[in-house]
Amino acid sequence: MTIPFNLGYRMPAEWEKHEATWLSWPKDPDTFPKGIIEQVEQIYATMILALAQGERVNVLVDDKRMEKRVSSLLGNTTNVKFHRIKSVDVWMRDYGPIFVTNKDVAITKWIFNAWGNKYDDLLPDNDAGMQIAKSIGMNIFEPGIVLEGGSIDTNGQGVCITTEQCLLNKNRNPQLSKEQIECYMRDYLGFTDVIWLKEGVAGDDTDGHVDDIARFISEDTIMCMVEENPEDGNYDALKKNFELLKNTKFNIIPIQMPRRIDCPDRRLPASYANFYIGNAVVLVPIFNDKNDNKVIAVLEKAFPDKKIVGMNCEALVYGFGGIHCVTQQQPSRVVKK
Repeated sequence: MTIPFNLGYRMPAEWEKHEATWLSWPKDPDTFPKGIIEQVEQIYATMILALAQGERVNVLVDDKRMEKRVSSLLGNTTNVKFHRIKSVDVWMRDYGPIFVTNKDVAITKWIFNAWGNKYDDLLPDNDAGMQIAKSIGMNIFEPGIVLEGGSIDTNGQGVCITTEQCLLNKNRNPQLSKEQIECYMRDYLGFTDVIWLKEGVAGDDTDGHVDDIARFISEDTIMCMVEENPEDGNYDALKKNFELLKNTKFNIIPIQMPRRIDCPDRRLPASYANFYIGNAVVLVPIFNDKNDNKVIAVLEKAFPDKKIVGMNCEALVYGFGGIHCVTQQQPSRVVKK
């Protein structure tokens, strides 16, 4: 099904009221091996219980046995709903539905190709995303091109931030020009203005997802990651992105990147920008760093009516992602007047 240009759907801002948040319970041993998975499960339990204070939390589990185990770990499952939809991994932001609103709520389901066909074993999660979409019972619109939710961020008023490194990468939609991709985002997500940043952070295997770089925290304000150390691998790329944002009409709040976190064979994409805005809380990744309190203070000012929950995410970022990567918001249904 395609959307005629005059339907007028738009992707809401993340801070607009949710009906629910979607997540998939972690279990892939390649992403989170033994010794890490136990910590990630505790992070998930904390996230779910915090979000459930203000909205329903929909959790994907493989089967009845997993549902029972997760229930025992949560303890309190009030406002938590389990869905027995099998998934390979946790990256709901990228393979799950992207919701749009007009006088109702509808679903856009884009193709997920595991970030440019990097991981063949994760390709089935494209089908998991469609199963989620079908289970909700809303109209589903399929653009027929590759796009991940982590590659875009919006203020809900038609403005999108993204990166050339990701959306223009030939491992996504090599047949499309920059202008054609903008047309798809206009027609399906209601974006009338696209801010193109350059590259993402070091260690990010998604080819530069914007949710590790810059995020809207209000209709007119963007929080942008910067690196103060000129010897760091992120310095040049983040400086270019910051300069591009300073030339827009928006207020830009620079936030220093957290300390570098490495595994034996790789750098991890730790970033404060990978927060998630729920109805009652804002979940913020922290890393036992001197800048943790700075990002919390910025978000407290931006969202005075929400509880800011800082969560140590060193274990979660081991899997190359963060809080925003594993969540997807479902906006509240709009009642036709």
